[in-house]
Amino acid sequence: MRDRDTEGRPRNARPRDEFGRPMPYGAAGVPRVPDDYAPTTEQALQDGRQYLSERKPFHAHEVFEGRWKCAPEDERELWQGLAQICVGLTHLQRGNGRGAVTLFSRGAARIQGYGPPYDQVGRAATGLGEDSDPDESIALILRELELS
Repeated sequence: MRDRDTEGRPRNARPRDEFGRPMPYGAAGVPRVPDDYAPTTEQALQDGRQYLSERKPFHAHEVFEGRWKCAPEDERELWQGLAQICVGLTHLQRGNGRGAVTLFSRGAARIQGYGPPYDQVGRAATGLGEDSDPDESIALILRELELS
C-alpha cells in the first residue's frame, strides 16, 4: 500500500537507496527530494544538473517531476520527458538496459520541439543502448543539458 498524506495524496515516505530502489521501512536511506518540491525552471535545471553531476539520476528525475507537476501546461511534456530520460539512466545503473532504452525513447519523444538543448538531449538519449555504460551515459546527458 502506498503512503498517503492527511488529504489522501500519495507520498513517498519509504526510504530509498542511492539508485532510488525502495528499502524497508526504518532503513537509513539517502536524503530525497521532498514531495512538495515545486521549483522554478531555473531551479529545476540547476538541481537536476547537480544530481546528475553526482551520478544520482533518480534524484534528478524527482526534481524534473517536481517541475512537471507545477509547470505551465505548455511545458509539462518537456519536464515529463526529462524525468523519463533520468529514469532511463536509473535503469542503466540498476542493470535494466531494456527498460532504459524504452524510457529514453519515450522521454526523447516528449522533449522534441522544445529547441536547444533539449533536442540534443533527446538525440543523445536515443543513441544510448541496453549495454551503455551508466556513468558515461549520465555524463553525456549532463553535457547536453548544460548547454541550456
